[in-house]
Amino acid sequence: MTTSDKSRNTERTRAAILTAARTVVTERGTAATLQQVAEVAGVSKSGLLHHFANKDELLLAVMRDYFEGLRAAVSTRLDLSENHPGKALRAYVRALCAPDSPIRAEFASYADFGTYLENLPGVHELNLEDNAYWRDFLAQDGLDPQQIAIVRYAAEGLACASAYDEKVLTEDLPSAYPKLLAMTEPH
Repeated sequence: MTTSDKSRNTERTRAAILTAARTVVTERGTAATLQQVAEVAGVSKSGLLHHFANKDELLLAVMRDYFEGLRAAVSTRLDLSENHPGKALRAYVRALCAPDSPIRAEFASYADFGTYLENLPGVHELNLEDNAYWRDFLAQDGLDPQQIAIVRYAAEGLACASAYDEKVLTEDLPSAYPKLLAMTEPH
């Protein structure tokens, strides 16, 4: 086996563990065990511990992985041909609220996952760091900070609510989505 094959297998195993951890914690809350995560990931507990020293480290890695996934989803929705203020915020709204958004359900499940972890050391700091990232990223293209905050938090709220209420998904989101996009335009 070449070094690149080993690296690829390590990355796949790590990804499987992170996915399993997200699933198990969402289902079982903080009572989830490393053994349960290992079983769902299809690895031994010692194999899991090779990648993550303890449960806290694993859970923080899951959060980081989710944050990176959301950033990637927003980047794929960024339309570089839009040469006017608000394109970053429009990408954020598209990522969370577009009818074909694969990240929307994951965003809502993260909200559940995050509630299980709120007392874990390092979570508060990680959330503050992520919030600062979005604040800086969205502010870069020239909209009023209050306008950004209103649209951002409305999009996040709709994304979360759509996972729990079918009416939000079928009625509210389709009508609110174009209005949110319109609110990303400069005044």
